[in-house]
Amino acid sequence: MSDSDDDIPLMKRATAAAPASAKATPKSTKPTPKPAAAKPAANGRSTPARKKPEPEPEEDDEDDSEESSSSESESDDSDSDKPLAARRKSKSPGASGAKRKRATTPKKESTAKRSKKEPGSSKSGQVMWKTLRHAGVLFPPEYEPHGVKMLYDGKPVELTPDQEEVATMFAVMKETDYMNKKVFLDNFWEGFKEVLGKGHVIKDLKKCDFTPIYDWHMAQREAKKNISKEEKDRTKKEKDEKEAKYKVAYVDGRAEPVGNFRVEPPGLFRGRGEHPKMGKIKKRVYPRDITINIGEGEPVPEHPYPGQTWKEVKHDHTVTWLAYWKDTISTKDYKYVFLGATSTFKADSDLAKYEKARKLKDIIVDVRKNYERDWDSSDQKKRQMGVAMYFIDKLALRAGHEKDEDEADTVGCCTLKVENIELMGDNKVKFDFLGKDSIRYENVVEVDPRVYKNLEKFKRIDHTGKRKQQGDQLFETFDAQDLNKELKNIMDGLSVKVFRTYNASIVLDRLLSEWEETKKGNSTAQTVDQKKVDYDIANKEVAILCNHQRSVPKTHTNQMEKIQEKLAGMNKELAELEDELRAAQKGKAENKKANVDSLHSKIEKKKQAIAKVELQARSKEDLKTVALGTSKINYMDPRITVAWCKRNEVPIEKIFNKSLLAKFNWAMDVDPTFRF
Repeated sequence: MSDSDDDIPLMKRATAAAPASAKATPKSTKPTPKPAAAKPAANGRSTPARKKPEPEPEEDDEDDSEESSSSESESDDSDSDKPLAARRKSKSPGASGAKRKRATTPKKESTAKRSKKEPGSSKSGQVMWKTLRHAGVLFPPEYEPHGVKMLYDGKPVELTPDQEEVATMFAVMKETDYMNKKVFLDNFWEGFKEVLGKGHVIKDLKKCDFTPIYDWHMAQREAKKNISKEEKDRTKKEKDEKEAKYKVAYVDGRAEPVGNFRVEPPGLFRGRGEHPKMGKIKKRVYPRDITINIGEGEPVPEHPYPGQTWKEVKHDHTVTWLAYWKDTISTKDYKYVFLGATSTFKADSDLAKYEKARKLKDIIVDVRKNYERDWDSSDQKKRQMGVAMYFIDKLALRAGHEKDEDEADTVGCCTLKVENIELMGDNKVKFDFLGKDSIRYENVVEVDPRVYKNLEKFKRIDHTGKRKQQGDQLFETFDAQDLNKELKNIMDGLSVKVFRTYNASIVLDRLLSEWEETKKGNSTAQTVDQKKVDYDIANKEVAILCNHQRSVPKTHTNQMEKIQEKLAGMNKELAELEDELRAAQKGKAENKKANVDSLHSKIEKKKQAIAKVELQARSKEDLKTVALGTSKINYMDPRITVAWCKRNEVPIEKIFNKSLLAKFNWAMDVDPTFRF
């Protein structure tokens, strides 16, 4: 392989199938903040050191939805001294992700960030703020009973408000695919039985008929659609006024946006893919469940539950979260309220993330030499880890962390099982497994011959010489925690996620550069819309590399039909204009030229409009199974895009939506010559 190919990932893909004050005084802890070191300025005066982004707790970059997989979060080193066998939990043989059905990603419900990090002060101990004031969190409204009775064995049943609330959660999902999922139904029934209590008339879910509640729900939805614009505007204004105080926090006297201030309402858990906890009841979260972090002497945030206090009020200057609580479904997880994506802390964190990936670029040649040397090591662990690093580098695979039995059985590089790879000969390897969010990863790649030879052994026997079977780990000598620890020995802060950021950014940078090379001297002939499509093609390659797939949107077919109808109408109008032109060319001499010139102009404009719609149609069809947004939000250095737009006279608004423009405001002043 030539040096010029080193940064090209293996991408030969197979076709993939009104508040009351909290009166009681809450508990308070006041760690003494350590002042940040002052740096001497050029004039001899001391200036405060710039605050670095706080490293913990880690957020899942991929999304803000209710069930963020922990496969991307780096493991806490607190367990790193435990034997691998103590950390690695056994899985039943044959639980291969490749055999599971790909599921549609559920609708986003929660805005709170999820983390498996146990709350605590930042390990660095660095002071992140001096003063911090905010309004806490916004609780969902209490349930209001509607009084509509469900049927049991054909007869109406009286339910308490709590029971009716849970029944309504289930009823509103009547027409969804979840009604055909046994796990969802079984989990709901277990939770519903608990709410019903012993001795209740309802004994069998199959005899329950939730149709009356569903019909009431649909009628309510229809009524909301039919309210007047004035009523909608008034409702929106009231909502905005209620939320306004929660949207901002004051850090060192500076107003900063809060990104996720809502506590999600009770409901039925859906999760991602075939999640084993789908259907469980998400319980209501109260102030007594929530820990608040504010500055000393600041007013404790109010809440709407008289007689309750916050679980704890902290004054921890080493962290940037504002509040957290335990997840009601997975009690090992915590949900955090952070400052928003456009806050100073987040901007600094984003910049540091991409600079770390650029730092990896400077040493990537040495990193590759090291892991390639390990392929021939006499130490089985080194050989396995070397092959894993190769996969992470070239395929941008996620690390993969061990799952508890009640978690979705998804797979990453370190948790590949022997059945997840197939050796096809000629150094070709087929990968087939369920990745994050139960999205299937299916890929055929040609690997280095030494990697192929090692894989033959790793699939056959383990490091003790014992023959492997279905369900056994491909890399049994280490886990993601070991791998990330090894990566940190190579470069401070290096992790599997840094590799993914590096790969996404370097591929985008290379593809856009190649595009510019092919369009050299001719890019001005392209319209902005054509350039946008070319950018999306590069973005698509990055999304494929990172396995950012999606199911075809339900509205796609209908949208394409409407586009085709629009094109048919436009082509008809074009034909009529051309008929008029031919008639005008035969007209009288006094107005012939004026008519002909006018029609020529109209025809040219109509052709341009048709070409634009055809371009949009091709792009929409080409991108229907790829999610461009995730890599754009989390993995591709925004400076690459901004610089490309400047060089090629493409308005940045064509590439970044309003929220991304705000999130990446720090990147807007980048020099047009910037290269990753």
